[in-house]
Amino acid sequence: MTSNAQTVAVLGASAKPDRFSYKALQLLRQHGHNVIPIHPSLRKVGDVPVTATLDLIDAPVDTLTIYVNPIVSAGLAEKIVTLKPGRVIFNPGAESPELVQALDANGIPYENACTLVMLNAGQF
Repeated sequence: MTSNAQTVAVLGASAKPDRFSYKALQLLRQHGHNVIPIHPSLRKVGDVPVTATLDLIDAPVDTLTIYVNPIVSAGLAEKIVTLKPGRVIFNPGAESPELVQALDANGIPYENACTLVMLNAGQF
């Protein structure tokens, strides 16, 4: 890993190569980041083991990048706050006012952005 490598949890990971969460996971790995895919029923994405739920992550998370719809993420607000990621990225379509309120109340920074664009532009 590079010296600026992060631990990045990908909420809504997919094993389907046409999905943006799959593309982000691959690009994050290419950039040297430690990736934790999160999905309730997948076991692996390629050769990367998948974690079923946020509360099973036992390492500090620098960035949580979200690829689930706002209803799902709002329902996970308590688990996300408990995880205490260094920041949260709401990818397009994942924006959740309810989750934003919980993040604000707990001092967790967030941004509405695209992980793929950020990585490709050197702004991750």
